[in-house]
Amino acid sequence: MTDPGTGVGMKRSRVERRLIEVGAQLRELRTELALADEQLAQLADEAEDARLRSLVSETPIAEREHREAARHADAMTRHRDEVVGDISRLERQQDELLDLLNDSAR
Repeated sequence: MTDPGTGVGMKRSRVERRLIEVGAQLRELRTELALADEQLAQLADEAEDARLRSLVSETPIAEREHREAARHADAMTRHRDEVVGDISRLERQQDELLDLLNDSAR
């Protein structure tokens, strides 16, 4: 164990707490990603259906419905991409914290 007077033990404790926090955030984001994937699949299907209806009916209403469905799918795609980015950022942070933890154990 490290000398309590050096502050290394305290630093290790902070790193461990932060690792627990990051792990919890990653679990939440992975759940959110799974939901976003399901919603995106549904919205993409709806957008494709609306596109086909628009092509067949050639009415302004059908075209508007298609544009609206496509906007919803695009918004969900952007949200999903943000969640993936957040997961990547937290995974990098987790790796850095693990490196700190390993360095403090030496």
